[in-house]
Amino acid sequence: MAGRWIETWEPEDERFWREKGERIARRNLWFSVLSEHIGFSIWTLWSVMVLFMGPEYGIDPAGKFFLISTATLVGALVRVPYTFAVARFGGRNWTIFSAVSLLVPTLAAFWVMEPGTSYGTFVAVAALTGIGGGNFASSMTNINAFFPLRKKGWALGLNAGGGNIGVPVVQLVGLLVIGTLGASHPRVVLGVYLPLIIVAAVCAALYMDNLRPVKNDTGAALEAVRDPHTWIMSVLYIGTFGSFIGYSFAFGLVLQTQFGRTPLQAASLTFIGPLLGSLIRPVGGRLADRYGGARITLATFVAMAAATGVVIHASGTASLPVFLTGFTALFVLTGLGNGSTYKMIPGIFHTKALARGLDGDAAAAHGRRLSGAAMGLIGAVGALGGLAINLAFRQSFQASGTGTAAFWSFLAFYGVCSTITWAVYLRRPAPVPARAQLGYAEV
Repeated sequence: MAGRWIETWEPEDERFWREKGERIARRNLWFSVLSEHIGFSIWTLWSVMVLFMGPEYGIDPAGKFFLISTATLVGALVRVPYTFAVARFGGRNWTIFSAVSLLVPTLAAFWVMEPGTSYGTFVAVAALTGIGGGNFASSMTNINAFFPLRKKGWALGLNAGGGNIGVPVVQLVGLLVIGTLGASHPRVVLGVYLPLIIVAAVCAALYMDNLRPVKNDTGAALEAVRDPHTWIMSVLYIGTFGSFIGYSFAFGLVLQTQFGRTPLQAASLTFIGPLLGSLIRPVGGRLADRYGGARITLATFVAMAAATGVVIHASGTASLPVFLTGFTALFVLTGLGNGSTYKMIPGIFHTKALARGLDGDAAAAHGRRLSGAAMGLIGAVGALGGLAINLAFRQSFQASGTGTAAFWSFLAFYGVCSTITWAVYLRRPAPVPARAQLGYAEV
């Protein structure tokens, strides 16, 4: 692929950053956010499409949960190749391609979205929308390379938060269509996104850059796979991002199935939680920059467990106002946790580099090398948490007609995440030699 390439990039050099780097990095950040935003909207498209699927479609709630689970699964799996595509093709070039590719699932959904279409066809088209989930991995890997360590929490939080807002935006579009035209016009939602996809691709071509120093490093990838912190952070990211995306897909269906809301009533409520969770994600990154990602992450998981307790109570008593309060709090907390966990990843690998005796630019380069490789894996595993949430809801509703059992399992998992965060990243180690005393409380 042809494209604009920057041959030298040294974000840790303060003079370079001040005179040239920050301006370029910020420009790439804004247009990365645009493309990722559209990607999230297409990935979560079926959380909206199922609200249009009335009795005439002949699909029960379990079938609808399976549709959104399919999109979640594919979105998680494609994150791994998307992560490494940035170094292979260039961040700008891959952003153009990944944006244009969103036309495929959008046009396919436009073609099949009507009663009488076979369920297998709907599953196949829902699977295609999963490619939108891959945009997150390539975008985060690309932006991670542009910014210095001291700015990563803010930059990655803003990039991810701006992308996450694609979830409530597509739900708002669905609400507007249902509210004005009724639940029989799903193609209008799809028609809105077709020109936006083209705009995102054109903007990436005009305003983004490729970084020549960013290269695929098989050794770094293998080292990241072998490092236990990659898998520990994957578990924590299941708890934060997995919860966010899983709840975003399932919220409208839960309201319809458990509380008997109409499509319009469900659509009028589903966007609020994802919107707040997306907007607050950069705040999670900022707080992590200031107080340490591990501290913010632990506080988030404890609060998520408490909010889940509220939801369990509301689910058992069929109290919709309390349910909405607890569920909205969960969305906000997942946003904070998303920002803090992604701040932790580069900090952890930088700390490990220091512990190995590296310092200065060498430690920064080593940390950047491994964190870039780890992010794709962590993002993919974390997104699988969304699949687990949707499958848990499907099983819970099949067995008992409510989501209460699923929420109990989520509460237990948040307890596990809290324990892991404290034990691995915050618990004070026994006295050891000075170089090995470098801990993770500040990551």
